[in-house]
Amino acid sequence: MAKKVWLTVTLGFGLCLSFMALLVIGTFSAAAGLAGGSGGSVTLAKGSVPAMYQSIVQKWGNLCPEINPALLAAQLYQESGWDPRAQSAAAAQGIAQFIPGTWASHGVDGNGDGKRDVWDPEDAIPSAASYDCELAKYVKDVPGDHSDNMLAAYNAGAYAVIHAGGIPPYRETQNYVKTIRTLEKSFAAPVGRVAPSQQAAAAIYYAQGKLGTPYLWGGNGTADQGGRFDCSGLTKAAYESVGIELPRVANDQWNAGPHPKRDELLPGDLVFFATDLNDPRSIHHVGLYVGGGYMINAPYTGAVIRFDKIDTPDFIGGTRVTKDGAQALPTTGAA
Repeated sequence: MAKKVWLTVTLGFGLCLSFMALLVIGTFSAAAGLAGGSGGSVTLAKGSVPAMYQSIVQKWGNLCPEINPALLAAQLYQESGWDPRAQSAAAAQGIAQFIPGTWASHGVDGNGDGKRDVWDPEDAIPSAASYDCELAKYVKDVPGDHSDNMLAAYNAGAYAVIHAGGIPPYRETQNYVKTIRTLEKSFAAPVGRVAPSQQAAAAIYYAQGKLGTPYLWGGNGTADQGGRFDCSGLTKAAYESVGIELPRVANDQWNAGPHPKRDELLPGDLVFFATDLNDPRSIHHVGLYVGGGYMINAPYTGAVIRFDKIDTPDFIGGTRVTKDGAQALPTTGAA
């Protein structure tokens, strides 16, 4: 994916390899002490939710103890990808994907304008939170994690959860609960420091081997493409080399794990660039962080894969990829 490059690193290929090795070794030597953190109220990670929905998700995500803003955000992202006009083949409608019968009985007038409109996020988001909390009440006496049981009830129905004494043995329901709880970590502002990635060094090693390769829009590194990549094709291939399957598009790769702060980035983190720093849907470019403020970058047509600085006006943040986080994401999309 194309991106305006603000600063370039004019190093020879051999110097690039030495430079990167120093960055990686130096940064990873401090990584062991970065894990950990303490509890606290859940807030949304910066840039994780489109700005127009941040305040309403933060408010209604605290409606009952079983939900929090990040969990509610994960549900909305999973249901519609933040599209207020989404409609499924099963007639589920709006940003929260209510089917008409459920909306008729559980939709609320969230903005107080006298109407309950499934297509209006100001009604649909509060309705999703309200419905979650209603389900939580139905299954409150079921053993196990209350939030997990609530999500299972959302997917399979409260009776199924009560009958099973917890999450029912349905693959779809079990996957739904796991997906939402995993995505929740991507939408939550980290408390303390984010644990280092175990696969990062090998992903960097892969990308390092592509330095000097010409850029190709839509490039996946295949033989018929001359082994060339675009930005998200390179990051996808780098993590595929360590057994982690990322979506094809930079915008979708953003939610593949938690979001460390700028001064807590580690080698192997994905770093993203957007036209609107308050809206992750506007992400248009991704690179692979190597430390010291630099990334391995497939920048644009006519350039080669190289080192570039990440500190540009359109830098929106980073993601520490996890296998579970990647598995929770969509895997389709255009280059």
